Amino acid sequence: MNRFTIIGGGIAGLTTAIALGRLGYRPVIFEAAPALKPLGAGLALAANAIKAFQKIGISDTIIRTGRLLDAFSILDEQGRVLTRTDSRAVSRKFGTDNFTIHRSVLHQALLSYLNDSQIILGKRAIGAEQTPDGVLVRFDDGTFHQTDHLLVADGIHSPIRQQLLPDSMPRFAGYTCWRAVIDGSGLDLKEASETWGRRGRVGLVPLADQKLYWFACVNAPAKDPRFRRFSVEDLRRQFEGYHDPIPQVLARTRNENLLWNDIMDLKPLRRYAFGNLLLMGDAAHATTPNMGQGACQAIEDAVILADELSRSKDVPEAFRRFEQRRLKRTHYIVETSRRIGQVAQLESPVLAGLRNRLFRLLPAGMNERRLETLYQVDF
Repeated sequence: MNRFTIIGGGIAGLTTAIALGRLGYRPVIFEAAPALKPLGAGLALAANAIKAFQKIGISDTIIRTGRLLDAFSILDEQGRVLTRTDSRAVSRKFGTDNFTIHRSVLHQALLSYLNDSQIILGKRAIGAEQTPDGVLVRFDDGTFHQTDHLLVADGIHSPIRQQLLPDSMPRFAGYTCWRAVIDGSGLDLKEASETWGRRGRVGLVPLADQKLYWFACVNAPAKDPRFRRFSVEDLRRQFEGYHDPIPQVLARTRNENLLWNDIMDLKPLRRYAFGNLLLMGDAAHATTPNMGQGACQAIEDAVILADELSRSKDVPEAFRRFEQRRLKRTHYIVETSRRIGQVAQLESPVLAGLRNRLFRLLPAGMNERRLETLYQVDF
Protein backbone atom coordinates (compact mmCIF):
# COMPACT_ATOMS: atom_id res chain seq x y z
CA MET A 1 0.00 0.00 0.00
CA ASN A 2 1.34 3.43 -0.96
CA ARG A 3 1.93 5.76 1.97
CA PHE A 4 0.51 9.25 1.44
CA THR A 5 1.38 12.21 3.65
CA ILE A 6 -0.51 15.50 3.54
CA ILE A 7 1.01 18.77 4.70
CA GLY A 8 -1.74 21.09 5.93
CA GLY A 9 -4.96 20.44 7.83
CA GLY A 10 -7.13 23.00 6.08
CA ILE A 11 -9.97 22.42 3.62
CA ALA A 12 -7.68 21.07 0.89
CA GLY A 13 -5.84 18.69 3.18
CA LEU A 14 -8.89 17.35 5.00
CA THR A 15 -10.97 16.87 1.85
CA THR A 16 -8.06 15.10 0.17
CA ALA A 17 -7.68 12.75 3.14
CA ILE A 18 -11.38 11.88 2.93
CA ALA A 19 -11.24 11.34 -0.84
CA LEU A 20 -8.17 9.10 -0.56
CA GLY A 21 -9.81 7.21 2.29
CA ARG A 22 -12.56 6.21 -0.12
CA LEU A 23 -9.86 4.48 -2.19
CA GLY A 24 -8.55 2.54 0.78
CA TYR A 25 -5.60 4.78 1.62
CA ARG A 26 -5.02 6.16 5.12
CA PRO A 27 -3.02 9.36 4.69
CA VAL A 28 -1.35 11.09 7.61
CA ILE A 29 -1.86 14.85 7.93
CA PHE A 30 0.74 17.14 9.48
CA GLU A 31 -0.66 20.48 10.62
CA ALA A 32 1.48 23.40 11.81
CA ALA A 33 -1.06 24.72 14.32
CA PRO A 34 -0.78 23.30 17.85
CA ALA A 35 -4.57 22.86 18.03
CA LEU A 36 -7.48 22.76 15.61
CA LYS A 37 -9.53 25.76 16.73
CA PRO A 38 -12.61 27.25 15.03
CA LEU A 39 -11.14 30.02 12.88
CA GLY A 40 -12.08 32.08 9.86
CA ALA A 41 -15.29 33.60 8.63
CA GLY A 42 -17.78 32.68 5.93
CA LEU A 43 -17.25 31.20 2.52
CA ALA A 44 -19.20 30.09 -0.52
CA LEU A 45 -19.62 26.48 -1.57
CA ALA A 46 -20.68 26.87 -5.17
CA ALA A 47 -22.35 24.12 -7.15
CA ASN A 48 -19.00 22.76 -8.34
CA ALA A 49 -17.85 22.22 -4.74
CA ILE A 50 -21.14 20.54 -3.79
CA LYS A 51 -20.79 18.22 -6.80
CA ALA A 52 -17.30 17.33 -5.59
CA PHE A 53 -18.63 16.52 -2.12
CA GLN A 54 -21.32 14.37 -3.77
CA LYS A 55 -18.58 12.49 -5.61
CA ILE A 56 -16.92 11.45 -2.34
CA GLY A 57 -20.21 10.84 -0.54
CA ILE A 58 -20.28 13.60 2.08
CA SER A 59 -22.50 16.27 0.50
CA ASP A 60 -25.51 15.59 2.74
CA THR A 61 -23.51 16.41 5.88
CA ILE A 62 -22.14 19.61 4.37
CA ILE A 63 -25.49 20.77 3.03
CA ARG A 64 -27.12 20.32 6.45
CA THR A 65 -24.63 22.72 8.00
CA GLY A 66 -24.82 25.38 5.27
CA ARG A 67 -27.39 27.81 3.93
CA LEU A 68 -28.86 27.78 0.46
CA LEU A 69 -27.86 30.84 -1.58
CA ASP A 70 -30.71 32.08 -3.77
CA ALA A 71 -29.05 34.96 -5.57
CA PHE A 72 -26.14 37.36 -5.65
CA SER A 73 -26.39 41.08 -6.38
CA ILE A 74 -23.86 43.84 -6.97
CA LEU A 75 -25.07 47.23 -5.72
CA ASP A 76 -23.84 50.81 -5.76
CA GLU A 77 -23.38 52.94 -2.62
CA GLN A 78 -27.06 53.90 -2.62
CA GLY A 79 -28.17 50.28 -2.83
CA ARG A 80 -29.22 50.39 -6.49
CA VAL A 81 -28.76 47.11 -8.33
CA LEU A 82 -25.95 47.00 -10.89
CA THR A 83 -26.41 43.32 -11.66
CA ARG A 84 -28.26 40.40 -10.11
CA THR A 85 -27.67 36.70 -10.69
CA ASP A 86 -30.25 34.06 -9.85
CA SER A 87 -27.75 31.45 -8.74
CA ARG A 88 -30.41 28.80 -8.11
CA ALA A 89 -31.72 29.01 -11.66
CA VAL A 90 -28.22 28.51 -13.04
CA SER A 91 -27.22 25.76 -10.63
CA ARG A 92 -30.37 23.71 -11.37
CA LYS A 93 -28.83 22.94 -14.75
CA PHE A 94 -26.05 21.14 -12.92
CA GLY A 95 -28.16 19.20 -10.44
CA THR A 96 -27.16 20.99 -7.26
CA ASP A 97 -27.32 24.37 -5.53
CA ASN A 98 -24.97 26.96 -4.06
CA PHE A 99 -24.48 27.27 -0.32
CA THR A 100 -22.77 29.50 2.19
CA ILE A 101 -21.12 28.16 5.32
CA HIS A 102 -18.95 29.28 8.21
CA ARG A 103 -15.42 28.10 7.57
CA SER A 104 -15.08 26.60 11.04
CA VAL A 105 -18.34 24.67 10.59
CA LEU A 106 -17.07 23.20 7.33
CA HIS A 107 -13.79 22.35 9.01
CA GLN A 108 -15.55 20.48 11.81
CA ALA A 109 -17.75 18.62 9.33
CA LEU A 110 -14.69 17.44 7.40
CA LEU A 111 -12.90 16.40 10.58
CA SER A 112 -15.84 14.18 11.51
CA TYR A 113 -14.90 11.86 8.63
CA LEU A 114 -11.33 11.36 9.82
CA ASN A 115 -9.70 9.55 12.70
CA ASP A 116 -7.87 11.73 15.23
CA SER A 117 -4.81 9.49 14.87
CA GLN A 118 -4.48 10.60 11.23
CA ILE A 119 -3.76 14.22 12.22
CA ILE A 120 -0.50 15.25 13.88
CA LEU A 121 -0.53 18.81 15.23
CA GLY A 122 2.24 21.29 15.90
CA LYS A 123 4.39 20.09 12.99
CA ARG A 124 5.37 22.78 10.49
CA ALA A 125 7.00 21.39 7.36
CA ILE A 126 9.79 23.59 6.04
CA GLY A 127 11.35 21.41 3.34
CA ALA A 128 11.15 18.18 1.37
CA GLU A 129 13.67 16.05 -0.50
CA GLN A 130 12.91 13.30 -2.98
CA THR A 131 14.84 10.13 -2.18
CA PRO A 132 15.01 6.61 -3.67
CA ASP A 133 12.46 5.63 -1.01
CA GLY A 134 10.00 8.45 -1.75
CA VAL A 135 10.02 11.86 -0.06
CA LEU A 136 11.75 12.98 3.15
CA VAL A 137 9.94 15.84 4.89
CA ARG A 138 11.78 18.20 7.24
CA PHE A 139 10.03 20.04 10.09
CA ASP A 140 10.99 23.22 11.90
CA ASP A 141 11.51 21.29 15.15
CA GLY A 142 14.42 19.41 13.55
CA THR A 143 12.53 16.15 12.96
CA PHE A 144 11.99 14.27 9.69
CA HIS A 145 9.29 12.07 8.20
CA GLN A 146 9.70 9.55 5.38
CA THR A 147 6.77 8.88 3.06
CA ASP A 148 6.12 7.40 -0.37
CA HIS A 149 4.14 10.36 -1.71
CA LEU A 150 3.74 13.91 -0.42
CA LEU A 151 0.71 16.16 -0.95
CA VAL A 152 1.53 19.79 -0.11
CA ALA A 153 -1.60 21.69 0.93
CA ASP A 154 -0.28 24.16 3.48
CA GLY A 155 -1.48 27.37 1.89
CA ILE A 156 -0.24 30.38 0.00
CA HIS A 157 2.90 30.75 2.14
CA SER A 158 3.97 27.11 1.69
CA PRO A 159 7.71 26.74 2.44
CA ILE A 160 7.93 23.59 0.33
CA ARG A 161 6.46 25.36 -2.72
CA GLN A 162 8.97 28.17 -2.18
CA GLN A 163 11.75 25.57 -2.11
CA LEU A 164 10.56 24.00 -5.37
CA LEU A 165 9.69 27.26 -7.13
CA PRO A 166 11.71 30.12 -5.57
CA ASP A 167 9.96 32.76 -7.71
CA SER A 168 6.48 31.77 -6.53
CA MET A 169 6.10 34.55 -3.98
CA PRO A 170 2.56 35.61 -3.01
CA ARG A 171 1.54 38.80 -4.82
CA PHE A 172 -0.45 41.63 -3.25
CA ALA A 173 -3.77 42.43 -4.94
CA GLY A 174 -3.74 46.13 -3.99
CA TYR A 175 -6.39 46.11 -1.26
CA THR A 176 -6.84 45.07 2.33
CA CYS A 177 -9.84 43.37 3.94
CA TRP A 178 -11.74 43.11 7.22
CA ARG A 179 -14.13 40.24 7.92
CA ALA A 180 -16.48 39.20 10.70
CA VAL A 181 -19.39 36.91 11.50
CA ILE A 182 -22.18 38.51 13.53
CA ASP A 183 -25.76 37.93 14.62
CA GLY A 184 -27.87 38.72 11.57
CA SER A 185 -31.30 38.19 13.12
CA GLY A 186 -33.83 40.86 12.19
CA LEU A 187 -31.87 42.06 9.16
CA ASP A 188 -33.93 39.76 6.92
CA LEU A 189 -31.17 39.22 4.36
CA LYS A 190 -31.97 36.38 1.98
CA GLU A 191 -29.41 37.04 -0.75
CA ALA A 192 -25.68 37.67 -0.86
CA SER A 193 -24.55 41.06 -2.11
CA GLU A 194 -21.54 43.26 -2.71
CA THR A 195 -21.67 47.03 -2.64
CA TRP A 196 -19.10 48.69 -4.89
CA GLY A 197 -18.32 52.25 -3.84
CA ARG A 198 -15.48 54.70 -4.29
CA ARG A 199 -14.35 54.31 -0.66
CA GLY A 200 -14.32 50.55 -0.80
CA ARG A 201 -16.39 47.45 -1.18
CA VAL A 202 -18.70 45.75 1.35
CA GLY A 203 -20.04 42.21 1.04
CA LEU A 204 -22.95 40.71 3.00
CA VAL A 205 -23.39 36.92 3.04
CA PRO A 206 -26.17 35.24 5.07
CA LEU A 207 -25.16 32.04 6.86
CA ALA A 208 -27.14 29.36 8.65
CA ASP A 209 -28.60 29.93 12.14
CA GLN A 210 -29.27 33.65 11.60
CA LYS A 211 -25.57 34.42 11.29
CA LEU A 212 -24.22 36.98 8.84
CA TYR A 213 -20.74 37.04 7.33
CA TRP A 214 -19.57 40.43 6.10
CA PHE A 215 -16.35 41.72 4.59
CA ALA A 216 -15.02 45.14 3.63
CA CYS A 217 -12.17 45.83 1.18
CA VAL A 218 -10.27 49.11 0.86
CA ASN A 219 -7.43 50.02 -1.52
CA ALA A 220 -4.20 50.26 0.46
CA PRO A 221 -0.46 49.74 0.40
CA ALA A 222 0.68 46.31 1.54
CA LYS A 223 1.01 45.85 5.31
CA ASP A 224 -0.24 49.36 6.00
CA PRO A 225 0.11 50.01 9.77
CA ARG A 226 -2.80 52.46 9.80
CA PHE A 227 -5.24 49.89 8.48
CA ARG A 228 -3.77 47.23 10.76
CA ARG A 229 -5.01 49.37 13.68
CA PHE A 230 -8.49 49.99 12.21
CA SER A 231 -11.40 49.53 14.61
CA VAL A 232 -15.09 49.09 13.90
CA GLU A 233 -15.53 52.83 14.47
CA ASP A 234 -12.90 53.53 11.80
CA LEU A 235 -14.81 51.28 9.41
CA ARG A 236 -18.07 53.10 10.19
CA ARG A 237 -16.41 56.36 9.20
CA GLN A 238 -14.84 54.78 6.11
CA PHE A 239 -18.23 53.60 4.84
CA GLU A 240 -20.37 56.46 6.12
CA GLY A 241 -23.24 57.12 3.72
CA TYR A 242 -23.39 53.59 2.33
CA HIS A 243 -26.89 52.15 2.08
CA ASP A 244 -28.72 50.11 4.72
CA PRO A 245 -28.13 47.66 6.29
CA ILE A 246 -24.36 48.32 6.12
CA PRO A 247 -24.45 50.86 9.02
CA GLN A 248 -26.49 48.41 11.11
CA VAL A 249 -24.12 45.54 10.30
CA LEU A 250 -21.11 47.56 11.43
CA ALA A 251 -22.95 48.71 14.55
CA ARG A 252 -23.48 45.06 15.53
CA THR A 253 -19.81 44.21 15.14
CA ARG A 254 -17.34 44.27 18.01
CA ASN A 255 -13.65 44.95 17.59
CA GLU A 256 -12.80 41.47 18.86
CA ASN A 257 -14.91 40.01 16.00
CA LEU A 258 -12.72 41.60 13.32
CA LEU A 259 -10.30 39.60 11.20
CA TRP A 260 -7.93 41.62 9.04
CA ASN A 261 -5.55 40.71 6.24
CA ASP A 262 -4.17 41.99 2.97
CA ILE A 263 -5.59 40.21 -0.08
CA MET A 264 -3.00 38.07 -1.84
CA ASP A 265 -2.86 35.47 -4.58
CA LEU A 266 -0.28 33.45 -6.50
CA LYS A 267 0.78 34.23 -10.02
CA PRO A 268 -0.19 31.06 -11.94
CA LEU A 269 2.46 28.36 -11.60
CA ARG A 270 3.76 26.39 -14.56
CA ARG A 271 3.49 23.05 -12.75
CA TYR A 272 2.02 21.32 -9.69
CA ALA A 273 3.55 17.83 -9.98
CA PHE A 274 7.13 17.03 -8.99
CA GLY A 275 7.68 13.28 -9.12
CA ASN A 276 6.29 11.89 -5.86
CA LEU A 277 5.29 15.35 -4.64
CA LEU A 278 2.18 17.33 -5.58
CA LEU A 279 1.08 20.90 -4.80
CA MET A 280 -2.63 21.34 -4.02
CA GLY A 281 -5.10 23.98 -2.87
CA ASP A 282 -3.74 27.42 -2.01
CA ALA A 283 -0.20 26.07 -2.07
CA ALA A 284 -0.74 25.57 -5.82
CA HIS A 285 -3.25 28.16 -6.97
CA ALA A 286 -4.20 30.65 -4.26
CA THR A 287 -6.74 33.11 -5.65
CA THR A 288 -8.32 36.35 -4.54
CA PRO A 289 -11.83 35.81 -3.13
CA ASN A 290 -13.69 37.74 -5.83
CA MET A 291 -15.23 34.66 -7.47
CA GLY A 292 -15.83 32.73 -4.25
CA GLN A 293 -13.76 29.87 -5.63
CA GLY A 294 -10.75 29.49 -3.32
CA ALA A 295 -12.18 26.71 -1.17
CA CYS A 296 -14.14 25.30 -4.12
CA GLN A 297 -10.99 24.75 -6.16
CA ALA A 298 -9.25 23.09 -3.21
CA ILE A 299 -12.20 20.70 -2.93
CA GLU A 300 -12.09 20.00 -6.67
CA ASP A 301 -8.38 19.20 -6.33
CA ALA A 302 -9.12 16.46 -3.81
CA VAL A 303 -11.74 14.78 -5.97
CA ILE A 304 -9.74 14.95 -9.19
CA LEU A 305 -6.63 13.57 -7.50
CA ALA A 306 -8.66 10.64 -6.15
CA ASP A 307 -10.10 10.12 -9.62
CA GLU A 308 -6.64 9.91 -11.17
CA LEU A 309 -5.35 7.58 -8.44
CA SER A 310 -8.34 5.29 -9.04
CA ARG A 311 -7.28 5.00 -12.69
CA SER A 312 -3.55 4.39 -12.21
CA LYS A 313 -1.37 2.78 -9.57
CA ASP A 314 1.58 4.76 -10.97
CA VAL A 315 1.35 7.65 -8.53
CA PRO A 316 3.77 10.08 -10.23
CA GLU A 317 1.82 9.53 -13.48
CA ALA A 318 -1.44 10.20 -11.63
CA PHE A 319 0.10 13.41 -10.28
CA ARG A 320 1.05 14.47 -13.84
CA ARG A 321 -2.44 13.75 -15.10
CA PHE A 322 -3.88 15.75 -12.20
CA GLU A 323 -1.65 18.64 -13.23
CA GLN A 324 -2.85 18.44 -16.83
CA ARG A 325 -6.48 18.59 -15.73
CA ARG A 326 -6.01 21.43 -13.23
CA LEU A 327 -3.61 23.95 -14.74
CA LYS A 328 -5.91 25.63 -17.28
CA ARG A 329 -8.95 25.80 -15.00
CA THR A 330 -7.14 27.11 -11.93
CA HIS A 331 -5.14 29.62 -14.01
CA TYR A 332 -8.40 30.97 -15.46
CA ILE A 333 -9.94 31.40 -12.01
CA VAL A 334 -6.88 33.08 -10.48
CA GLU A 335 -6.52 35.61 -13.29
CA THR A 336 -10.24 36.28 -13.75
CA SER A 337 -10.73 36.78 -10.03
CA ARG A 338 -7.84 39.23 -9.93
CA ARG A 339 -9.35 41.27 -12.79
CA ILE A 340 -12.77 41.34 -11.09
CA GLY A 341 -11.13 42.71 -7.96
CA GLN A 342 -9.43 45.48 -9.92
CA VAL A 343 -12.76 46.52 -11.44
CA ALA A 344 -14.61 46.29 -8.11
CA GLN A 345 -12.04 48.45 -6.32
CA LEU A 346 -12.10 51.39 -8.76
CA GLU A 347 -11.93 54.73 -6.93
CA SER A 348 -12.03 57.18 -9.86
CA PRO A 349 -15.53 58.78 -10.04
CA VAL A 350 -15.40 58.73 -13.84
CA LEU A 351 -14.26 55.12 -14.16
CA ALA A 352 -16.57 53.90 -11.40
CA GLY A 353 -19.50 55.68 -13.06
CA LEU A 354 -18.71 54.11 -16.43
CA ARG A 355 -18.38 50.70 -14.79
CA ASN A 356 -21.74 51.04 -13.08
CA ARG A 357 -23.52 52.07 -16.27
CA LEU A 358 -21.92 49.21 -18.17
CA PHE A 359 -22.91 46.66 -15.54
CA ARG A 360 -26.54 47.82 -15.67
CA LEU A 361 -26.54 47.23 -19.42
CA LEU A 362 -25.06 43.74 -19.29
CA PRO A 363 -27.55 41.00 -20.22
CA ALA A 364 -28.32 38.49 -17.47
CA GLY A 365 -27.17 35.72 -19.78
CA MET A 366 -23.58 36.94 -19.58
CA ASN A 367 -23.41 36.35 -15.83
CA GLU A 368 -25.11 33.00 -16.24
CA ARG A 369 -22.57 31.90 -18.85
CA ARG A 370 -19.71 32.83 -16.50
CA LEU A 371 -21.28 30.76 -13.73
CA GLU A 372 -21.79 27.84 -16.08
CA THR A 373 -18.06 27.92 -16.81
CA LEU A 374 -17.38 27.62 -13.08
CA TYR A 375 -19.93 24.89 -12.42
CA GLN A 376 -18.93 22.62 -15.32
CA VAL A 377 -16.45 20.22 -13.76
CA ASP A 378 -14.71 17.27 -15.36
CA PHE A 379 -15.69 14.54 -12.91
